[in-house]
Amino acid sequence: MGSKIYVGGLPYSATEPQLNGLFAPHGTVESARVITDKFTGQSRGFGFVEMSTAEEAKAAIAALNGTQMDGRTLTVNEAKPQEPRSGGGSFGGRGGDRGRNRF
Repeated sequence: MGSKIYVGGLPYSATEPQLNGLFAPHGTVESARVITDKFTGQSRGFGFVEMSTAEEAKAAIAALNGTQMDGRTLTVNEAKPQEPRSGGGSFGGRGGDRGRNRF
């Protein structure tokens, strides 16, 4: 399995093929994903690239961190594991009451 790379500072117009093309000169790109807002579908300005080897990932990070893409400075580093999200529960603190039966 390869190494996952975080890419921040992407232009909002960036596409996955562009991201793939940016990293391809530095090794084999297993996947390139631009993260989008789930409601609007617009880019959130960051993405992830997975390279086939750790050596290729390190070379890509060294070559691309701090470079420009469409006038925006890229932040390229090793991706950290996703933090577990706390889920469930009710909104607010009122539980199922929702403000009824006030009197």
